[in-house]
Amino acid sequence: MEVAAKDEREKLATSPSRPKVAVVYARPETVLEDIARAMHLAEYQQYLPPAAPTLLKINISWQHYYPACSTTPWQLEGVIKTLLDDGYKDLIPAQNGTVVVDSYEGEINNKHKVVLDKYDLKSVHLDVPPVPWVPYKPKGEMLVLDKVFPEGITIPEMFPGKNIIQLPTVKTHVFTTITGAMKNAFGGLLNRKRHWTHSVIHETLVDLLTIQREIHPGIFAVTDGTFAGDGPGPRAMRWHAKNLILASADQVAIDAVAAKVMGFDPMSIKFIRLAHERGLGCGDMSQIEVVGEDISEVNWHFTGTQSTFASRGQKLIYWGPLKPLEHFLLRTPLVPLAYLASNLYHNDYWLRFVGRGRIKEAMKTDWGRLFQGY
Repeated sequence: MEVAAKDEREKLATSPSRPKVAVVYARPETVLEDIARAMHLAEYQQYLPPAAPTLLKINISWQHYYPACSTTPWQLEGVIKTLLDDGYKDLIPAQNGTVVVDSYEGEINNKHKVVLDKYDLKSVHLDVPPVPWVPYKPKGEMLVLDKVFPEGITIPEMFPGKNIIQLPTVKTHVFTTITGAMKNAFGGLLNRKRHWTHSVIHETLVDLLTIQREIHPGIFAVTDGTFAGDGPGPRAMRWHAKNLILASADQVAIDAVAAKVMGFDPMSIKFIRLAHERGLGCGDMSQIEVVGEDISEVNWHFTGTQSTFASRGQKLIYWGPLKPLEHFLLRTPLVPLAYLASNLYHNDYWLRFVGRGRIKEAMKTDWGRLFQGY
Protein backbone atom coordinates (compact mmCIF):
# COMPACT_ATOMS: atom_id res chain seq x y z
CA MET A 1 0.00 0.00 0.00
CA GLU A 2 2.90 2.34 0.75
CA VAL A 3 4.33 1.76 -2.73
CA ALA A 4 0.94 2.48 -4.31
CA ALA A 5 0.69 5.69 -2.29
CA LYS A 6 4.10 6.81 -3.50
CA ASP A 7 3.30 5.98 -7.13
CA GLU A 8 0.00 7.88 -6.99
CA ARG A 9 1.65 10.90 -5.38
CA GLU A 10 4.42 10.99 -7.99
CA LYS A 11 1.87 10.72 -10.80
CA LEU A 12 -0.27 13.57 -9.46
CA ALA A 13 2.29 15.87 -7.95
CA THR A 14 4.59 16.56 -10.88
CA SER A 15 5.34 19.83 -9.12
CA PRO A 16 7.70 22.52 -10.40
CA SER A 17 11.17 22.74 -8.92
CA ARG A 18 10.06 25.56 -6.64
CA PRO A 19 7.41 24.52 -4.10
CA LYS A 20 4.35 26.75 -3.95
CA VAL A 21 2.84 28.27 -0.81
CA ALA A 22 -0.35 30.31 -1.11
CA VAL A 23 -0.79 33.27 1.23
CA VAL A 24 -4.19 34.97 1.40
CA TYR A 25 -5.45 37.73 3.65
CA ALA A 26 -8.91 36.80 4.93
CA ARG A 27 -11.90 38.66 6.30
CA PRO A 28 -14.52 37.15 8.62
CA GLU A 29 -17.33 37.83 6.16
CA THR A 30 -15.53 36.07 3.27
CA VAL A 31 -13.27 33.60 5.07
CA LEU A 32 -14.76 30.44 3.52
CA GLU A 33 -14.14 31.85 0.03
CA ASP A 34 -10.70 33.06 1.12
CA ILE A 35 -9.74 29.53 2.21
CA ALA A 36 -10.99 28.11 -1.09
CA ARG A 37 -8.89 30.70 -2.95
CA ALA A 38 -5.78 29.76 -0.97
CA MET A 39 -6.30 26.05 -1.65
CA HIS A 40 -6.80 26.65 -5.35
CA LEU A 41 -3.79 28.99 -5.59
CA ALA A 42 -1.73 26.19 -4.06
CA GLU A 43 -3.25 23.81 -6.65
CA TYR A 44 -4.30 21.31 -4.02
CA GLN A 45 -6.15 19.08 -6.49
CA GLN A 46 -2.83 18.19 -8.12
CA TYR A 47 -1.70 16.61 -4.85
CA LEU A 48 -4.83 14.93 -3.45
CA PRO A 49 -6.21 12.10 -5.60
CA PRO A 50 -10.01 12.48 -5.41
CA ALA A 51 -10.62 8.73 -5.43
CA ALA A 52 -8.85 8.28 -2.09
CA PRO A 53 -10.55 9.04 1.25
CA THR A 54 -9.21 12.25 2.82
CA LEU A 55 -8.28 12.61 6.49
CA LEU A 56 -8.72 16.08 8.00
CA LYS A 57 -6.17 16.18 10.81
CA ILE A 58 -7.69 18.66 13.25
CA ASN A 59 -5.49 20.33 15.85
CA ILE A 60 -6.71 20.57 19.43
CA SER A 61 -3.91 21.86 21.63
CA TRP A 62 -6.35 22.55 24.47
CA GLN A 63 -9.86 21.37 25.23
CA HIS A 64 -10.71 24.96 26.15
CA TYR A 65 -11.07 27.62 23.47
CA TYR A 66 -8.19 30.04 23.28
CA PRO A 67 -7.35 32.17 20.21
CA ALA A 68 -4.69 30.67 17.88
CA CYS A 69 -4.46 27.54 20.00
CA SER A 70 -6.48 25.04 17.93
CA THR A 71 -8.02 24.59 14.47
CA THR A 72 -10.66 27.31 13.97
CA PRO A 73 -14.23 26.44 12.99
CA TRP A 74 -13.97 28.54 9.82
CA GLN A 75 -10.69 26.83 8.88
CA LEU A 76 -12.37 23.44 9.21
CA GLU A 77 -15.53 24.53 7.41
CA GLY A 78 -13.65 26.28 4.60
CA VAL A 79 -11.61 23.16 3.86
CA ILE A 80 -14.65 20.85 4.04
CA LYS A 81 -16.74 23.10 1.80
CA THR A 82 -13.96 23.45 -0.77
CA LEU A 83 -13.39 19.69 -0.91
CA LEU A 84 -17.09 18.92 -1.28
CA ASP A 85 -17.56 21.62 -3.93
CA ASP A 86 -14.65 20.11 -5.87
CA GLY A 87 -16.03 16.57 -5.77
CA TYR A 88 -14.17 15.01 -2.84
CA LYS A 89 -16.69 12.74 -1.14
CA ASP A 90 -15.09 10.61 1.57
CA LEU A 91 -13.90 13.01 4.30
CA ILE A 92 -12.71 11.73 7.69
CA PRO A 93 -12.08 14.29 10.47
CA ALA A 94 -9.43 12.98 12.87
CA GLN A 95 -8.79 14.18 16.42
CA ASN A 96 -5.78 13.49 18.67
CA GLY A 97 -5.85 10.85 21.34
CA THR A 98 -3.94 12.48 24.20
CA VAL A 99 -3.39 12.29 27.94
CA VAL A 100 -3.48 16.02 28.74
CA VAL A 101 -6.20 17.28 26.37
CA ASP A 102 -9.75 15.93 26.15
CA SER A 103 -10.46 15.91 22.42
CA TYR A 104 -14.14 15.06 22.93
CA GLU A 105 -14.63 18.16 25.08
CA GLY A 106 -12.28 20.14 22.84
CA GLU A 107 -14.21 19.58 19.61
CA ILE A 108 -17.28 21.06 21.33
CA ASN A 109 -15.56 24.04 22.95
CA ASN A 110 -13.59 24.87 19.80
CA LYS A 111 -16.80 24.71 17.69
CA HIS A 112 -15.56 21.82 15.53
CA LYS A 113 -18.54 19.60 16.27
CA VAL A 114 -21.07 22.19 15.16
CA VAL A 115 -19.26 22.40 11.81
CA LEU A 116 -19.05 18.63 11.43
CA ASP A 117 -22.72 18.24 12.30
CA LYS A 118 -23.59 20.78 9.59
CA TYR A 119 -21.86 18.61 6.97
CA ASP A 120 -22.98 15.29 8.49
CA LEU A 121 -19.43 14.27 9.42
CA LYS A 122 -18.17 12.67 12.63
CA SER A 123 -14.70 12.79 14.13
CA VAL A 124 -12.53 9.76 14.62
CA HIS A 125 -10.72 10.17 17.95
CA LEU A 126 -7.35 8.44 17.71
CA ASP A 127 -7.45 6.83 21.14
CA VAL A 128 -6.06 3.37 21.82
CA PRO A 129 -8.62 1.76 21.91
CA PRO A 130 -11.07 2.07 20.14
CA VAL A 131 -8.95 2.97 17.06
CA PRO A 132 -6.65 0.04 16.17
CA TRP A 133 -2.95 0.89 15.97
CA VAL A 134 -0.69 -1.46 14.02
CA PRO A 135 3.08 -1.98 13.67
CA TYR A 136 4.72 -0.03 10.87
CA LYS A 137 8.26 -0.45 9.56
CA PRO A 138 9.33 2.71 7.71
CA LYS A 139 11.07 2.31 4.38
CA GLY A 140 13.09 5.48 4.87
CA GLU A 141 15.86 5.95 7.42
CA MET A 142 14.66 7.06 10.84
CA LEU A 143 16.61 9.63 12.83
CA VAL A 144 15.23 8.71 16.27
CA LEU A 145 11.85 6.96 16.31
CA ASP A 146 13.29 3.46 15.96
CA LYS A 147 15.51 4.18 18.97
CA VAL A 148 12.81 5.84 21.10
CA PHE A 149 10.47 2.92 20.38
CA PRO A 150 12.81 -0.11 20.01
CA GLU A 151 9.82 -2.40 20.46
CA GLY A 152 8.48 -1.04 17.17
CA ILE A 153 6.70 1.96 15.68
CA THR A 154 2.91 1.87 15.50
CA ILE A 155 0.47 4.02 13.53
CA PRO A 156 -3.34 4.16 13.22
CA GLU A 157 -4.45 1.24 11.07
CA MET A 158 -6.82 3.53 9.16
CA PHE A 159 -4.14 6.01 7.96
CA PRO A 160 -2.33 4.24 5.07
CA GLY A 161 -3.90 4.73 1.64
CA LYS A 162 -5.73 7.93 2.61
CA ASN A 163 -4.94 11.54 1.73
CA ILE A 164 -4.30 13.83 4.68
CA ILE A 165 -4.82 17.57 5.17
CA GLN A 166 -3.10 19.06 8.21
CA LEU A 167 -5.03 21.91 9.90
CA PRO A 168 -2.61 23.76 12.21
CA THR A 169 -2.56 27.38 13.35
CA VAL A 170 0.20 29.98 13.22
CA LYS A 171 1.77 29.97 16.66
CA THR A 172 5.01 29.65 18.58
CA HIS A 173 5.93 26.67 20.74
CA VAL A 174 8.02 26.26 23.87
CA PHE A 175 9.91 23.25 22.48
CA THR A 176 10.11 23.83 18.71
CA THR A 177 10.05 27.67 18.38
CA ILE A 178 7.08 27.40 16.01
CA THR A 179 4.47 24.74 15.46
CA GLY A 180 2.66 24.12 12.21
CA ALA A 181 1.99 21.48 9.57
CA MET A 182 4.88 19.18 10.48
CA LYS A 183 4.11 19.33 14.20
CA ASN A 184 0.42 18.68 13.50
CA ALA A 185 1.28 15.10 12.55
CA PHE A 186 2.64 14.57 16.07
CA GLY A 187 -0.85 13.98 17.47
CA GLY A 188 -1.93 11.75 14.61
CA LEU A 189 0.95 9.33 14.06
CA LEU A 190 2.15 8.91 17.65
CA ASN A 191 0.16 7.31 20.44
CA ARG A 192 -0.08 8.26 24.11
CA LYS A 193 3.61 7.62 24.65
CA ARG A 194 4.47 10.50 22.33
CA HIS A 195 5.97 12.47 25.24
CA TRP A 196 8.89 10.03 25.10
CA THR A 197 10.04 11.88 21.99
CA HIS A 198 10.09 15.40 23.46
CA SER A 199 13.82 15.37 24.11
CA VAL A 200 14.37 14.68 20.38
CA ILE A 201 11.31 16.54 19.12
CA HIS A 202 12.89 18.11 16.03
CA GLU A 203 14.20 14.79 14.72
CA THR A 204 10.84 13.18 15.55
CA LEU A 205 8.96 15.63 13.34
CA VAL A 206 11.30 14.81 10.45
CA ASP A 207 10.74 11.08 10.98
CA LEU A 208 6.98 11.60 11.00
CA LEU A 209 7.12 13.46 7.70
CA THR A 210 9.12 10.56 6.23
CA ILE A 211 6.35 8.19 7.34
CA GLN A 212 3.61 10.46 6.01
CA ARG A 213 5.19 10.53 2.57
CA GLU A 214 5.24 6.72 2.58
CA ILE A 215 1.67 6.02 3.68
CA HIS A 216 -0.45 8.86 2.24
CA PRO A 217 -1.17 9.17 -1.50
CA GLY A 218 -1.65 12.92 -0.99
CA ILE A 219 -0.52 15.40 1.66
CA PHE A 220 -1.66 19.01 2.01
CA ALA A 221 -1.90 21.68 4.73
CA VAL A 222 -4.08 24.72 5.38
CA THR A 223 -2.69 26.85 8.21
CA ASP A 224 -4.87 29.40 9.98
CA GLY A 225 -3.29 32.70 10.99
CA THR A 226 -6.48 34.70 11.41
CA PHE A 227 -5.59 34.66 15.09
CA ALA A 228 -1.86 34.00 15.58
CA GLY A 229 -0.16 33.16 18.88
CA ASP A 230 3.13 34.49 20.26
CA GLY A 231 4.89 33.49 23.46
CA PRO A 232 4.93 30.20 25.38
CA GLY A 233 2.70 28.21 23.04
CA PRO A 234 0.86 26.09 22.24
CA ARG A 235 -1.47 27.33 24.99
CA ALA A 236 -0.32 30.21 27.18
CA MET A 237 0.19 32.72 24.35
CA ARG A 238 -0.59 36.30 23.49
CA TRP A 239 -3.06 36.36 20.60
CA HIS A 240 -2.85 38.71 17.62
CA ALA A 241 -5.44 39.17 14.86
CA LYS A 242 -3.33 38.71 11.70
CA ASN A 243 -6.00 37.72 9.11
CA LEU A 244 -3.76 35.22 7.29
CA ILE A 245 -4.43 31.87 5.60
CA LEU A 246 -1.61 29.68 4.24
CA ALA A 247 -1.94 26.60 2.01
CA SER A 248 0.59 24.24 0.46
CA ALA A 249 1.34 20.64 -0.42
CA ASP A 250 4.90 21.12 0.88
CA GLN A 251 4.78 20.66 4.66
CA VAL A 252 8.26 22.08 5.13
CA ALA A 253 7.67 25.11 2.91
CA ILE A 254 4.40 26.10 4.56
CA ASP A 255 6.08 25.98 7.98
CA ALA A 256 8.99 27.99 6.60
CA VAL A 257 6.63 30.71 5.34
CA ALA A 258 4.78 30.74 8.67
CA ALA A 259 8.12 31.07 10.47
CA LYS A 260 9.16 33.89 8.15
CA VAL A 261 6.06 36.01 8.74
CA MET A 262 6.38 35.44 12.49
CA GLY A 263 9.88 36.92 12.29
CA PHE A 264 12.14 33.84 12.39
CA ASP A 265 14.79 32.61 9.98
CA PRO A 266 13.17 29.32 8.90
CA MET A 267 16.47 27.51 8.39
CA SER A 268 17.50 28.35 11.96
CA ILE A 269 14.64 26.15 13.22
CA LYS A 270 16.05 22.67 13.51
CA PHE A 271 13.13 20.57 12.26
CA ILE A 272 12.73 22.77 9.18
CA ARG A 273 16.45 22.63 8.40
CA LEU A 274 16.69 18.86 8.93
CA ALA A 275 13.65 18.17 6.73
CA HIS A 276 15.07 20.46 4.03
CA GLU A 277 18.46 18.75 4.15
CA ARG A 278 16.82 15.31 3.84
CA GLY A 279 14.84 16.35 0.77
CA LEU A 280 11.44 16.09 2.46
CA GLY A 281 10.46 19.61 1.44
CA CYS A 282 11.88 23.10 1.08
CA GLY A 283 12.76 25.33 4.02
CA ASP A 284 14.77 27.92 2.09
CA MET A 285 12.63 30.99 1.41
CA SER A 286 14.69 31.85 -1.69
CA GLN A 287 13.54 28.58 -3.25
CA ILE A 288 9.83 28.87 -2.35
CA GLU A 289 7.27 30.41 -4.69
CA VAL A 290 4.84 32.47 -2.59
CA VAL A 291 1.61 33.13 -4.48
CA GLY A 292 -1.23 35.44 -3.49
CA GLU A 293 0.00 38.15 -1.15
CA ASP A 294 3.45 39.73 -1.07
CA ILE A 295 4.98 38.89 2.31
CA SER A 296 8.53 39.89 1.49
CA GLU A 297 8.45 42.72 4.04
CA VAL A 298 6.19 41.05 6.62
CA ASN A 299 7.72 40.54 10.07
CA TRP A 300 5.49 40.19 13.12
CA HIS A 301 8.50 40.17 15.50
CA PHE A 302 7.24 37.18 17.47
CA THR A 303 9.60 35.90 20.16
CA GLY A 304 8.95 32.19 20.68
CA THR A 305 11.61 32.03 23.39
CA GLN A 306 9.50 32.23 26.50
CA SER A 307 8.54 29.36 28.80
CA THR A 308 5.80 28.71 31.31
CA PHE A 309 6.38 27.33 34.79
CA ALA A 310 5.35 23.90 33.46
CA SER A 311 7.58 23.95 30.37
CA ARG A 312 10.61 25.15 32.35
CA GLY A 313 10.32 21.98 34.40
CA GLN A 314 10.01 19.87 31.27
CA LYS A 315 13.08 21.48 29.71
CA LEU A 316 15.11 20.66 32.85
CA ILE A 317 14.16 17.01 32.30
CA TYR A 318 14.66 16.88 28.52
CA TRP A 319 17.80 18.99 28.13
CA GLY A 320 18.90 20.15 31.60
CA PRO A 321 20.36 18.81 34.84
CA LEU A 322 17.39 16.47 35.41
CA LYS A 323 18.12 14.58 32.16
CA PRO A 324 19.41 11.49 34.05
CA LEU A 325 15.97 11.23 35.68
CA GLU A 326 14.02 11.40 32.40
CA HIS A 327 13.21 7.68 32.27
CA PHE A 328 12.25 7.57 35.95
CA LEU A 329 10.00 10.63 35.76
CA LEU A 330 8.38 10.08 32.36
CA ARG A 331 8.37 6.32 31.70
CA THR A 332 7.28 4.88 35.03
CA PRO A 333 4.06 4.99 37.10
CA LEU A 334 5.16 8.49 38.16
CA VAL A 335 4.24 9.96 34.76
CA PRO A 336 0.62 10.85 35.74
CA LEU A 337 2.15 13.38 38.13
CA ALA A 338 3.53 15.28 35.13
CA TYR A 339 0.09 15.31 33.50
CA LEU A 340 -1.43 16.52 36.75
CA ALA A 341 1.11 19.33 37.07
CA SER A 342 0.43 20.48 33.49
CA ASN A 343 -3.33 20.45 33.97
CA LEU A 344 -3.15 22.27 37.31
CA TYR A 345 -0.99 24.99 35.82
CA HIS A 346 -2.83 25.53 32.54
CA ASN A 347 -6.44 24.77 33.48
CA ASP A 348 -6.64 25.88 37.10
CA TYR A 349 -4.13 28.72 37.23
CA TRP A 350 -3.26 30.23 33.84
CA LEU A 351 -6.68 29.99 32.21
CA ARG A 352 -8.45 31.32 35.29
CA PHE A 353 -6.17 34.23 36.09
CA VAL A 354 -4.71 35.16 32.68
CA GLY A 355 -6.38 33.39 29.79
CA ARG A 356 -10.02 34.26 30.42
CA GLY A 357 -9.31 37.99 30.36
CA ARG A 358 -7.48 37.63 27.05
CA ILE A 359 -10.31 35.54 25.59
CA LYS A 360 -12.81 38.21 26.62
CA GLU A 361 -10.82 40.82 24.70
CA ALA A 362 -10.53 38.54 21.66
CA MET A 363 -14.31 38.12 21.55
CA LYS A 364 -14.60 41.88 20.90
CA THR A 365 -12.78 41.51 17.56
CA ASP A 366 -14.40 40.61 14.24
CA TRP A 367 -12.89 37.12 14.45
CA GLY A 368 -14.15 36.74 18.00
CA ARG A 369 -17.66 37.67 16.92
CA LEU A 370 -17.41 35.15 14.08
CA PHE A 371 -16.37 32.46 16.57
CA GLN A 372 -19.34 33.25 18.80
CA GLY A 373 -21.65 33.02 15.78
CA TYR A 374 -20.85 29.35 15.23
